[in-house]
Amino acid sequence: MGLTALLAVSLSGCGYNDFQRLDEQAKAAWAEVLNQYQRRADLIPNLVNTVKGEADFEQDTLTQVIEARSRATAIQLTPEALNDPQAMAQFQQAQGQLGSALSRLMMVAENYPTLRANQGFQDLRVQLEGTENRITVARNKYIEAVQRYNVLARSFPTNLTAMVFSYEPKAGFTVTNEAEISRPPTVDFGGQSGR
Repeated sequence: MGLTALLAVSLSGCGYNDFQRLDEQAKAAWAEVLNQYQRRADLIPNLVNTVKGEADFEQDTLTQVIEARSRATAIQLTPEALNDPQAMAQFQQAQGQLGSALSRLMMVAENYPTLRANQGFQDLRVQLEGTENRITVARNKYIEAVQRYNVLARSFPTNLTAMVFSYEPKAGFTVTNEAEISRPPTVDFGGQSGR
């Protein structure tokens, strides 16, 4: 048996090919996340222009959305940078700020009956809601792809291959305000009448 055949047999059980496959799956899942975030960013100019048609609409809200979009689209997280937890956190923070700004815009828009009746605005709102759902699905698929890769990187004997080839675990999505969501909600029924 030649050296090449011996090397091929020994590498077949080390997980090398699995690392390549799972890394490509994670990259593809990440590309879909970026695709959906870009779809959302592309909807924003049309949404802002439609809302600007409302003469007395809060300019601060529109400015916040425009600025948040600018920050979110300025951060480009390449597949190579996915292993950097700090870069991932910055990207998530910018996308979270954009999501919050859009939520405020939609809440404020509810106070404008002519805007609520505007068919163009309603169509954009439906597209935005659909995009937010697509972002959630894409992020979930990415989280699953990263989990499969990280399990392989940490499991024996493939963790030895990970060490030899420097395959570090990938950073996943985290909750941006974990402390806030882990705090129990305050419920106060003291102000209600009709006791």
